[in-house]
Amino acid sequence: MSTGHAHKLYRHGHSPVHQLPPHCKIAAALCFVLVVVSTPREAVWAFGLYAVLLGAVAALARVPAGFLLRRLLIEIPFVAFALLMPFVVPGERTEWLGISLSVPGLWGAWNILAKGTLGVATSVLLASTTELRSLLLGLQRLRLPPLMVQIASFMIRYGDVITDEMRRMSIARRSRGFEARGVRHWGVLAKSAGALFIRSYERGERVHLAMVSRGFAGTMPVIDEVTASRAQWAYAAALPFSALAVCLLGWTL
Repeated sequence: MSTGHAHKLYRHGHSPVHQLPPHCKIAAALCFVLVVVSTPREAVWAFGLYAVLLGAVAALARVPAGFLLRRLLIEIPFVAFALLMPFVVPGERTEWLGISLSVPGLWGAWNILAKGTLGVATSVLLASTTELRSLLLGLQRLRLPPLMVQIASFMIRYGDVITDEMRRMSIARRSRGFEARGVRHWGVLAKSAGALFIRSYERGERVHLAMVSRGFAGTMPVIDEVTASRAQWAYAAALPFSALAVCLLGWTL
């Protein structure tokens, strides 16, 4: 199940967060996101406390703020969608700087931005402190169906293989003086895409035959048995349980 290298989101370190077993971190991240989603959108202060909790985790993991913020740019399309909601959602209207805005749209936009940003930040922190191979082992440890774990493992592996193949084909085209500048070059790019598909398919067949010849029968052997102590589970549970306390206050206040 090894991927051979760390993914780009991973930041090497030896912090207490890095050293936690992967299945503990996955469970803690999932529970934290569920608590955040369950929080009423009107409890604005609660989302600020959630951000403080994530900031404390990032500081403990020694993940720089700049590193985290750059990875959060992936949610820009959702931000654009949220910013449109005050203009298109029907309902009660309010005036701001001479602009008529929908009150339900404003709440909806806030709900998406707050919960979406916290969810993305949680996943970025998880990826920043856990190697890709460890994430797969953690999912396996949490009893995710083995077939899904295998699919994810092969998808990641062949994603890297296809990316490398694309890079080599691009270098070969440039070395022959080719540079795509308009519609008339789409034919060459289409042929390259077809060749990439054939090469990837043939590579997959060769790898599958090699695996079968070595005794592969549909399941991958578990080389590293990842276990967690009660103390490690308690350490990982600190984040979701703290968030749960905030969520309950948000519903009662």
